Amino acid sequence: MPPRRRPVQATVPSSVAPADPSQHLSGFIHYLKAECGLSQNTILAYRRDLTRFDAWYREHGPARLQLVDLGLLTKYLEDLHQHQYAATSMARHLVSLKMFFRYLVLEGILPESVVELVNSPKLWQHLPKVLSPEKVDELIAAPLRQDRYPLRDRALLALMYATGCRASEVCGITPRDIQLEEGYCRCVGKGNKERIVSLNPVARAAVEAYLKHERPVLVLQEDPTTPLLVSRSGKRLSRITVWKLVKRYAARIGASREVSPHTLRHSFATHMLAGGAEIRALQELLGHASIRTTQIYTQVDHSRLKSIHEKCHPRG
Repeated sequence: MPPRRRPVQATVPSSVAPADPSQHLSGFIHYLKAECGLSQNTILAYRRDLTRFDAWYREHGPARLQLVDLGLLTKYLEDLHQHQYAATSMARHLVSLKMFFRYLVLEGILPESVVELVNSPKLWQHLPKVLSPEKVDELIAAPLRQDRYPLRDRALLALMYATGCRASEVCGITPRDIQLEEGYCRCVGKGNKERIVSLNPVARAAVEAYLKHERPVLVLQEDPTTPLLVSRSGKRLSRITVWKLVKRYAARIGASREVSPHTLRHSFATHMLAGGAEIRALQELLGHASIRTTQIYTQVDHSRLKSIHEKCHPRG
């Protein structure tokens, strides 16, 4: 929900709203940055979705935004379906439209948002894929001496599994966010929300080795804002680089081609639940705004359910 609401005009002159959505896009993007506090990646996704909608609207839309109705929005969703967009992608496009039309209402450009009446495409709830604890250990140990920066890569993999960080979050960690002696790490997630996550001994050892032997070569002039994990030029690792590194080492240990940086986050959550972590505590560790997002991991905790069944069932 937007952080604050402005007075909404009861009626809107036809001259207020231009013929296409693009004329309000820059104001909407500023609104997302200044008032909603969304991450840059989320804002870019909204911009892409709305740019596509604007291109379609120019060809199929009415002369004024006030004339947008359910029929038009249904046709747009049908167009996405015809272009073979997945249900998840269609749902994301619809969220972008809802946010955009809410903004138009807040600005008094529209009296109401008809997009609120559109239901999201029905989604299959896909269970996240996870690695076993043994396979995670293999992945963390996969960087070898012949790799360009094995200590950095090992620290990256160990940190992602120890903290459950998203790729963008682990890229933003700075040395002052890491407290090796106390054994914890400060992470900044979506909406600039901070959380503290403990570091296991493997992650602490990997980070310590990287800080001692490799990072001084990569970072010639230390700065408080310089990220912990850097490229060969001393700059922040990109999400694409992290994705490529995880893919490379997953292939090396013979893991599925579907393994990605988010697989380590899923594995962290699933293994925490299997070890007895409470769902509310896991929500805090993952930085989820809603408990419903965290609850999906309760469906993949097969090992814990199996052990409870064997222990409690008379024929277990």
